[in-house]
Amino acid sequence: MPRYGPADSLKSPRFIGPSTFARLPHVVELEGVDVAITGVPFDTGVSYRVGGRFGPSAVRDASMMLRPYNSNLAVAPFGVLSCIDHGDIVIVPGYIEPSYVAIETAVRSIVTAGVVPLLIGGDHACTLAHLRAMRPHGPVAVIDFDAHTDAWNSYFGQKYNHGTWMRRAVEEGLVDVEHSMEVGLRGSLYGPDDWLVLRSELGLEYLTTEEVLGLGAPATAERVRQRVGTRPTYLTFDIDVVDPAFAPGTGTPEPGGLSAHDVLTIVRGLTGIDFVGFDVVEVIPTYDPAGQTAFLAANLAYEMLSLVALRRR
Repeated sequence: MPRYGPADSLKSPRFIGPSTFARLPHVVELEGVDVAITGVPFDTGVSYRVGGRFGPSAVRDASMMLRPYNSNLAVAPFGVLSCIDHGDIVIVPGYIEPSYVAIETAVRSIVTAGVVPLLIGGDHACTLAHLRAMRPHGPVAVIDFDAHTDAWNSYFGQKYNHGTWMRRAVEEGLVDVEHSMEVGLRGSLYGPDDWLVLRSELGLEYLTTEEVLGLGAPATAERVRQRVGTRPTYLTFDIDVVDPAFAPGTGTPEPGGLSAHDVLTIVRGLTGIDFVGFDVVEVIPTYDPAGQTAFLAANLAYEMLSLVALRRR
């Protein structure tokens, strides 16, 4: 049975070869694979800045700097896990619902093969299709790092976009709401109840950015672990939860957010959780002049891989 890992950057320069995540081989078959990193170049669901379709490419380029040993978690993820770059999902530009079908079908094939998908977006609307593909696991606990609730009923009269995916996922029975949580909410609102509806209508828990900063990263991670418990869990990370000083390349930036160090520390603290899938979304390279957003997204994905490796080791 094949086992896949990255090229050795001590033997070949990082800038040699095709751009794949962490210099992993681009493989279509899923036999012998533990984690499949897959691009979702979809940005039809945005309400402001477009360009997230180029996020997977930017994150792959940034990921060439990743090294095989995670010093913070004391694990070599590629030594524990067989990982591949599974390529990009073929979406239908400009059409949300046909793209949802394509995304769900592609991700479902990964899930039913017993492989953990780590999906690189793309805008946050695609997470609804990701969660539809998680149905073999039953309703999953969802950890959503985000500056926004993404729980509006509609945008411009439309049910499907990056601001409505969470409400649709709850309505469709995809989310184990009693074990799910949004982390990092902040910014101006349309009204005083915009956050409260998460608890009152949807049954979700949340922490604002101010609450996270008050608790500190370790306590925040512990709060999330307690909420999730032993449930199969999907982690979705909207890069706009990070302050735009650290991650300017995103569609709806909100000043006053968490630092790169904050979010890396919180994600590293989510040990022991039964993760069945991940995504990192809303990276827009056009607004990322030094590539710092893409580098952070690549490192967050690496920490997610490391969490799976720790649990399996």
